[in-house]
Amino acid sequence: MKKIILDNTEYILEKEYKNGFDFSELVNKYTDYFKDYDYILGDWAYNKLRLKGFCDKNNKLFNSINDYSNIDKYIKDNCAYDCRYFIIKKN
Repeated sequence: MKKIILDNTEYILEKEYKNGFDFSELVNKYTDYFKDYDYILGDWAYNKLRLKGFCDKNNKLFNSINDYSNIDKYIKDNCAYDCRYFIIKKN
């Protein structure tokens, strides 16, 4: 498992599809807004990285929009078809 440090927070690369992980692009897009999320999805559309935070049920930010158990549905419904993506998990 690949470990990633972002703003003094450790993550692990949970999943990567089609070589979607690009550390330098992630660093450029990451802000402290994502610190409270348990997972971050990075997907590529038109050669641009988009980030979205997701939570486990015990996270104070949890709601149906960012429920990690629905991440596959989110990818299918909201990301470009068969796009490159990655998921990192707070360690």
